[in-house]
Amino acid sequence: MTRRFGLLAHHDFRQLFCADVVSQCGTQLSLLALPVLAVRQLGANELQMGVLTAFETLAFLVIGLPAGAWVDRWSKQRVLIANDLLRAAALATVPIAWWLDVLTLHQMYAVALVVGVSTVFFDVAYQSYLPELVPSASISEGNAKLQSAESVAHVAGPALGGALIKAVGAPWAVLIDAVSFIGSAIFVTRIRHVSVPPPQVVDRSLRREIAEGLSFVIRHPLLARIAACTSISNLFGSMAGALIVLFALRDLELSEAVLGLSFSAGAVGGLLGAFMSGRLIGWLGEGRAIPFSAAAIVPGGALLAVAGSTVLGWEIPAVPALICSSLIFTFGVVVYNVAQVSFRQRLCPQPLLGRMNASMRFFVWGTMPIGALAGGVMGTYWGIRPVLWISVVGYAVAVVPVALSPLIRMRDLPAERDQHAEAP
Repeated sequence: MTRRFGLLAHHDFRQLFCADVVSQCGTQLSLLALPVLAVRQLGANELQMGVLTAFETLAFLVIGLPAGAWVDRWSKQRVLIANDLLRAAALATVPIAWWLDVLTLHQMYAVALVVGVSTVFFDVAYQSYLPELVPSASISEGNAKLQSAESVAHVAGPALGGALIKAVGAPWAVLIDAVSFIGSAIFVTRIRHVSVPPPQVVDRSLRREIAEGLSFVIRHPLLARIAACTSISNLFGSMAGALIVLFALRDLELSEAVLGLSFSAGAVGGLLGAFMSGRLIGWLGEGRAIPFSAAAIVPGGALLAVAGSTVLGWEIPAVPALICSSLIFTFGVVVYNVAQVSFRQRLCPQPLLGRMNASMRFFVWGTMPIGALAGGVMGTYWGIRPVLWISVVGYAVAVVPVALSPLIRMRDLPAERDQHAEAP
């Protein structure tokens, strides 16, 4: 069983995997439904879409660092369950307010903020929980399988979301996402491993614990380079991400169903990346896979920028360009994430995992609300397509920290994690 199914034969990992599948599928529905609802029902413009996207990730900038220290003090299983339920409750208010005809953009901002705060705690606990459940040698396999689940959701979710939005409306698609988080919480409760927080130290200060996580990331020469690459890429990527639905629905005049199908077809690249990541990393080497996969994102961004335009006398069809852009982009992102997240989890001592992951999230996700808001402002004054080209330049700049680093010459990455903290 273990040889045939790998970690899926591992009871606790299987529950975590199923929780991820359920919540990821639901999340893909609301990732399309919420901006469609803002554009179609509430008439949101470029700036308002930028603000909405900024609220979704603002928590990583504001509470990302203390969240890591808190997660290291708490039971990770309880953190996952509590924040699944909180996200379900927040999202459920959207269809209720719409049904009562009182839904506003301000409520959408508030829901985005609450969901973002819960996601901070959930993601930090989630990445820190996996090394407790599986042996160190299986961490890469675990991340690859979880990325596979996310990629399958990216493939099926947008198409299903577009069809649901057309059939029943965007608010009910958001309600399905709320239900999916309840399903995720149920699977997490089935995990048998008891996550025991470390003993409380009376004189331990929150500031000192945060500083330890930051210091681990900043002082490690490879982690610092990876953090710089990801943060720059996310800064410019969020500029484009905040405006892509508005760009497709208004400027390219696509329907919700066609947009969902385009995203789903393009997300096949992420699924391929998840299945091929092990072989690619083995062929290129763990170190070299990181800069090469980061560089693969650049042409994906360029294809989005030229969608529906004329280049050197050639008309670039919008839908094929969107699909090819997403194919390339998601493939590069998934391979990059499998390589660098597995490295981080192997490298870090287990008592420090929550703070290390929170510090990385602070650096790499903390730039996203800034980018989203900047994209909304620039889109208001310059138009959406120039913002898309600026993001392409940003993707290229992001490659520099890892390309001009020891990673490009390294086949195998170090594993300095405390062996005594490994799961059995």
